Amino acid sequence: MHATSMSSGTSDPAQRTGQAVPHPVSLRLGGRPLPAVGTARVYVCGITPYDVTHLGHAATFVWADVLASVLESTGVDALVCRNITDVDDVLTTAARERGRYYDEFALTQEATFESSMRALRVATPAAQPRARHHVEAVQQLAQGLLDLGAAYERDGTVWFRGADVPEMAGVPRERALALAAAYGDEPDDPAKDDPFDVAVWRPSSAEHPAWPSPWGWGRPGWHAECAAMAIAVHGASVDVLVGGDDLVFPHHAYQGAMVGAVTGVSPFSRATLHVGEVRLDGDKMAKSTGNLVLVDDVLTSCQPAALRTLLVDRPHDEPWSYDPADITLAEGRLERLYAAAGRSGASAAAVGAVVARLRDGLDVRGALDVAEDEGGEAARRVVTLLRLG
Repeated sequence: MHATSMSSGTSDPAQRTGQAVPHPVSLRLGGRPLPAVGTARVYVCGITPYDVTHLGHAATFVWADVLASVLESTGVDALVCRNITDVDDVLTTAARERGRYYDEFALTQEATFESSMRALRVATPAAQPRARHHVEAVQQLAQGLLDLGAAYERDGTVWFRGADVPEMAGVPRERALALAAAYGDEPDDPAKDDPFDVAVWRPSSAEHPAWPSPWGWGRPGWHAECAAMAIAVHGASVDVLVGGDDLVFPHHAYQGAMVGAVTGVSPFSRATLHVGEVRLDGDKMAKSTGNLVLVDDVLTSCQPAALRTLLVDRPHDEPWSYDPADITLAEGRLERLYAAAGRSGASAAAVGAVVARLRDGLDVRGALDVAEDEGGEAARRVVTLLRLG
């Protein structure tokens, strides 16, 4: 009897009862499947901690959190790394203006940021590397690039050879020059061989943080920091690279180019999740324009789940303008979702439909629509996956 049972191949309980084993359908991003085995490595470009959290920050990190939740719904572990760029000239300037040391000032800003993330139910990442703790890794990156001929040293600066980066990123030359200048890469600097070369390591004057290196006292370049931290945490590649759409070029393009040059692995990221910018009165929400809407200010008059709903009830790559009246709409959406979740029933097909919407390009709006209509377990599943409970 035992021999017959074993030879029948029915050791799986689901097969013995005639139930189908559900397929863990992969996430799709950019119209392509993104299958992961065991672990999905996610690298999120985090904050430069010199101001408190505004809605532009929050949109990126809430979307990254939704991504991790949906990835885990496929049965894999989402290993999220969200860096902190605490070596940056903008941070140093902001700290000096307040009479603070850059690292101490950064820590106080981080505390405010973490409080805002907890309020928005953003899960704590598995890794939160800080640039000042990875200076040696940047130096190792610089030396590796030098050894491979992908960089050169001149007067204490290690320059990464980036002449082909704009073309690889699909950015026209004139547009690339404008963006490089806007983001501080100084394409007109006569010290480098090509306008698109960028600093991996650079000398520090008295007002900037400095560490000893083979090329003299200095500090890391911005793109090199993220490249080194990503390699240190995730290795030569990641499954998803996340950031605001303003990071596509030059930052993510150079990060990936540096990693690929030193490791020989390409592409650096199998997929990207670039989040559309948040605007106010038509202008990008940014510290430089002084038009910030702070998360903590919005949360004085609405529940965190409503703000989270507002941030993700749209295509992730869609730019949008914040209007305080939209909070009321988000609260109404959330109330309807909760009411639907309180209903009994919902077929397995309905549950599958909302999960499928989320796994197909993170279609949050579509999943919410189905959840409202079907209610019951379908709505409860959406509340759980979007962390709206």
